Amino acid sequence: MGKKNIGSNFDDFLMEQAMLEDATAVAIKRVIAWQIAEEMKHQKITKTELAKRMHTSRAALNRLLDEEDTSLTLTTLASAAAALGKTINFKLAAA
Repeated sequence: MGKKNIGSNFDDFLMEQAMLEDATAVAIKRVIAWQIAEEMKHQKITKTELAKRMHTSRAALNRLLDEEDTSLTLTTLASAAAALGKTINFKLAAA
């Protein structure tokens, strides 16, 4: 019993099931939504106020903060970051 783990890792499983990209997108969106919500709490900004600063509707902001809705545009994300006095940083990394 020299080998503790048998089989592939979870990423391999998701890749085999053609679900890795979707799972990754949901995970990234959850992190982004959480970071924005935490910054709103830190700055004591309401959803209504952030929506005004972004020049968008509260419904659009709710979609941005919805962890399950992965249809986020870079424009919306950049607008939210700017409204919070922040910037967004992305980078491609080796798989």
